[in-house]
Amino acid sequence: MINIKEDEKLNVLNHSCAHLLAQAVKHLYPNAKFWVGPVIEEGFYYDIDLGDEVITEEDLPKIEKEMKKCSKDNKRIVREEISKEEALEKFKDDPYKVDLISRMDENEVVISMYTQGDFTDLCRGPHVESTKLLKNFKLLKVSGAYWKGDAHNKMLQRIYGICFENPEDLEAHLKALEEAKERDHRKIGKDLGIYMMSDLVGRGLPMYLPNGFILWNKLETYIRDKEIARGYLHVQTPPLGNVELYKTSGHLDHYKDAMFPIMQVEDEEYVLRPMNCPHHMVMYGNELHSYRDLPLRIAEIARDCRYEASGALKGIERVRTFCQNDSHIFCTPDQIEEEFKGVVDLILECYKELGITDYRFELSLRDPEDKVKYHQDDEMWDKAEDMLRQVLNDLKIEYVEKIGEAAFYGPKLDVQLKPAVGNEITVSTCQLDFCLPAKFDLTYVDKDGSKKTPVVLHRAVFGSIDRFIAYYLEETKGILPLWLAPKQICVIPVNSEYQGDYAKEVTEKLEKEGFRVFLDDRNEKLGYRLRESQTKKIPYTLILGDNEKNDKTISYRLFGEKETTTLSWDEFLKQVKDEVDNKKLFKK
Repeated sequence: MINIKEDEKLNVLNHSCAHLLAQAVKHLYPNAKFWVGPVIEEGFYYDIDLGDEVITEEDLPKIEKEMKKCSKDNKRIVREEISKEEALEKFKDDPYKVDLISRMDENEVVISMYTQGDFTDLCRGPHVESTKLLKNFKLLKVSGAYWKGDAHNKMLQRIYGICFENPEDLEAHLKALEEAKERDHRKIGKDLGIYMMSDLVGRGLPMYLPNGFILWNKLETYIRDKEIARGYLHVQTPPLGNVELYKTSGHLDHYKDAMFPIMQVEDEEYVLRPMNCPHHMVMYGNELHSYRDLPLRIAEIARDCRYEASGALKGIERVRTFCQNDSHIFCTPDQIEEEFKGVVDLILECYKELGITDYRFELSLRDPEDKVKYHQDDEMWDKAEDMLRQVLNDLKIEYVEKIGEAAFYGPKLDVQLKPAVGNEITVSTCQLDFCLPAKFDLTYVDKDGSKKTPVVLHRAVFGSIDRFIAYYLEETKGILPLWLAPKQICVIPVNSEYQGDYAKEVTEKLEKEGFRVFLDDRNEKLGYRLRESQTKKIPYTLILGDNEKNDKTISYRLFGEKETTTLSWDEFLKQVKDEVDNKKLFKK
């Protein structure tokens, strides 16, 4: 979908439409007062104080009707410049405008406002010439928003909308929004029983339901098996740590705002860990190492906690506790290229098997001018960045460089996935680190007997498994390949009285073969049960009638298909086993 904020024409159009919304609201709710109405990527919004009145989704058509009326009036939109004193006098009865004006730069002696008919509002502009140009709009939703984004302030009502130059673009955008709604992992997660949230448990703390845990566990097993086959050693470390651990690593200085508050326990201070590298550094330092031990690949599916503002939380995509598919590779400088290549190979192998094709590589570098965010060691940074750049060039991987996006301890490679809807997300990463091993005084004995400091590659293939599940549910619309589907096969006897025994026999045989099978022998119409199997997005639905019972065959429908295929038991079993064993993708 188009970014409204970055398109100059649409930016002006939506900015003007925000004022049209405010004018219509003022007509319908005369006591309304307005805070701000900016353009955003998805259109525009306006924050409104309606006193005791509440606007709901059901009120939006009424407001749209008034907006269309205001548009047809064809009022010119006129800009006027006034002084700060004049502005304070004009808006003296509106505390929100007075607050805005009072906080304006003292040097900003001229303030602009725009008038359209009976409505005037502060704005820098620009705007379209007339309200008649604002015809192709749609109000999308209503939500609450604290004044100035501060939870201690009053809750205002926020109305979102979108505006285009022609009805065709508006219709196309609304269709894209419907597609996005259908793909939203929060909706799919609820429909398929993947996870739940509870304010009683805490915001941003997902709980995986049985179906969700199957999916989560399959992905965890999948990536762990991949890593073990490549020589990774899996470990387990605690989800909290002594404050001194994060002082040593530097995270307390550079990452404190993203960490939960310090806990006092007897005479020690602890924090919930936001990442796993400090624990793994300590684990490496637990024993002496020779160059012969390297590379040492420590891996962990680790539970981490990070403080996210409540407004940033989104399903399982943005949470306060999550599991990282994490690893730290300790190696010598001359092993960096081979290890880095191995990480990229693993990422690409997983993407291919999971059907992920739309991605790109970013090389995240430090901003040399930022003397606060980054560990100060110019020689280390230059060496690390040049080394990663050289490896990527040698591997002939196309990438773009992003200044100021590095971790505080070193440059990194980020793989940006482009979801079917929404903005790009970072999933896989590989970070080069010369800093933390030195901070923890880590060493290995080199060939000449001298002690050297190892280099560390921080890497994650899935990143957060939680976020990856969110991405994958949206990418597939919840239509998961057979090996990942929480419920793989639904067995439906046409009539439970006559084919019920055969359906149970088939179900038990499939369960013994390790399949996740659901028997639906309820006393409901066949069509109803078939539709419900489709709603649950079960890959295979078996329909067993008299012919199947008598011939000992299997008739099935794949998800999304109406045609039925009949196979012998052996043929069917071979087919589904092959599909699982080879992790075949769903093909409609």
